[in-house]
Amino acid sequence: MRAATLKRFVRLPRFDEHLALHRLDCLSSHRHLESYEFVERFIAETPPEQVRPERLLTGDDIRNMGFRPGPVFSQILRNLEDAQLEGQVKTQEEAREFVLERFGSARESS
Repeated sequence: MRAATLKRFVRLPRFDEHLALHRLDCLSSHRHLESYEFVERFIAETPPEQVRPERLLTGDDIRNMGFRPGPVFSQILRNLEDAQLEGQVKTQEEAREFVLERFGSARESS
């Protein structure tokens, strides 16, 4: 599982309840708790700001870069968040470069 996927997974509403249910299901069926223990370790060892980091760019920032809200706009925000969760993008400048490199051709022409 990609880091971004795992981080989104543990951010789900009431995730602690889902995890407890998973543990009980494992205990009652096959007694293998490896995946449960992996997620528990991940939650314990990963700082909250890495699981739910502050956005590097907002929708307004993207719009100010020349992009128009719409399907591509949503795709930009999702891809940028993935890159941030994966540790590929760490600063606002890197975020702007990422967006322009990947989506520059989708900008509105002036």
